[in-house]
Amino acid sequence: MVIFDLICHNNHGFEGWFKDLPDLEEQLGAGLLSCPVCGDTDISRRPSTFGIGKSKAVSDRPVPQEGGQPIDMGALAEAKRAELYGRLETLSDMLREDFTDVGAEFTTEALKMHYGASPKRNIRGMSTEREESILKNEGIEFFKVPMLVRKSPAAS
Repeated sequence: MVIFDLICHNNHGFEGWFKDLPDLEEQLGAGLLSCPVCGDTDISRRPSTFGIGKSKAVSDRPVPQEGGQPIDMGALAEAKRAELYGRLETLSDMLREDFTDVGAEFTTEALKMHYGASPKRNIRGMSTEREESILKNEGIEFFKVPMLVRKSPAAS
């Protein structure tokens, strides 16, 4: 996997994980990527500082410190990952509890609510790109959120 830094038209920076550069370019060309903050699909790759070489040798670089003690960057990164995972877990739980799962009928249910054929309620489900285009053309706002899938104890 390769991590690329991406940015949307609204200047929200984020990263994406891809098999390789052609995989990223293919998904960008097909319009498959969207900003996790605003849902914008006008995404472009931006230069990453991660791969830019420095002239100083690694041993000459100062060690990041806090309070005079070296910072364990690996532990810091792991703590950040755990924090982000916890937030995604909280969001997933909230969506499971407060939104009705309509599965593949998401577009149909959203259209029914939009035109008053059924009462408005919080729904979640799945949709294809074509269905999403229909919803956008009808003026129906929605956004995509990744959800964690809980494995049952028997499946572990």
